[in-house]
Amino acid sequence: MTAALRRYPVLIALCIAALFMVVPFLIVAVNAVKSPSEYAQNGPLSLPDGLYLDGLKDFWQRVDYSQKLVNSVLISGSVAILAAVLSVLNAYAIGIGRVKGRTWVLAFFVLANMLPQEALVYPIYYLSKQVGLYDTRLSVIIVFTVIQAAFGTYLLSSVLGRFPREIIEAARIDGANKWQVLWRIVVPVSRPTIGVLLVFFFIWTWNEFLLPLVMLISNDNQTVSVALGVLQGQRLMDATMTNAAALLGVLPAIVFFLVFQRTLTRGIAVGAVK
Repeated sequence: MTAALRRYPVLIALCIAALFMVVPFLIVAVNAVKSPSEYAQNGPLSLPDGLYLDGLKDFWQRVDYSQKLVNSVLISGSVAILAAVLSVLNAYAIGIGRVKGRTWVLAFFVLANMLPQEALVYPIYYLSKQVGLYDTRLSVIIVFTVIQAAFGTYLLSSVLGRFPREIIEAARIDGANKWQVLWRIVVPVSRPTIGVLLVFFFIWTWNEFLLPLVMLISNDNQTVSVALGVLQGQRLMDATMTNAAALLGVLPAIVFFLVFQRTLTRGIAVGAVK
C-alpha cells in the first residue's frame, strides 16, 4: 500500500478529489427520491425504501421548470457560441495579426474578466433600462458574451501567438486572404481549444446567478439557477423538494459535460502536447 502511494500519488489524489465531488451529488440524488416522512425519520444518509417522485413533480410544476430549462439552454448555448466566435476573432487579430500594444490589450481583457459582478450590476442595470433591454434574455446574452469572450480572447491569444508562421505564409502564397486563413486554417487547427472554451462557457453561464437575478425579473424569462434561489427564499419547500430542485438544477449541466467530455479531454490533451 505504501509503495502504491509513492508510485501513483497524483492518481490517488485525483481519485480522492473525484470522490469528494461525487459523494455530495449522490446524497442529493438519494434524498430527492425520498418522502418527507422518510427523510425526517431516517435522516439524509439513509437509503430510500422506494422512489418518491412527488418532490420532483411538485418542484417542476411550481416553478414551471420546462420554461426555465428552455431559457437556461437558450442563454447558455447562445453565450457559448457567440463568445467563442468573438474570442476567435479577437485572438486572431491579437495573436496572429500582432496589433500594436498587444500586451496592454491582453491586460485589458484580463482586467475585464477579473472585475467582480457586484461592481457591474448597477451600470448594466442602468444601461439596459436606458436602451430598453431590461428583463430580456438578450440583455443577459450580451453581458455574458462579453464577459466570457474576455477570458476566451486571453486564452486563444496565447495559443495563436505560437501558431506556426510557415503555415500562414504558405496559405498566403497560395492566394488565401485573411478570412480564408482564419476559417480554413487557424480555426480547424485550433478546434480542440475552441471546443474546450465552448464547454466551459456553457457551464459557467448555466451556473450564473447574480446578474440573471437582477436582470430577469419576469417569471417567463428566469433561468433555472434563479428559480432555485427564488423558490428557496420563499421558504415553501421541504428537505426532499430542496434536494429535488438541486438535482434538476445541476443535472442538465452534468449531462452536457458528459456529452462533450471527449471534446474537453481532447482539447486538454492537445494543449498539453503543444
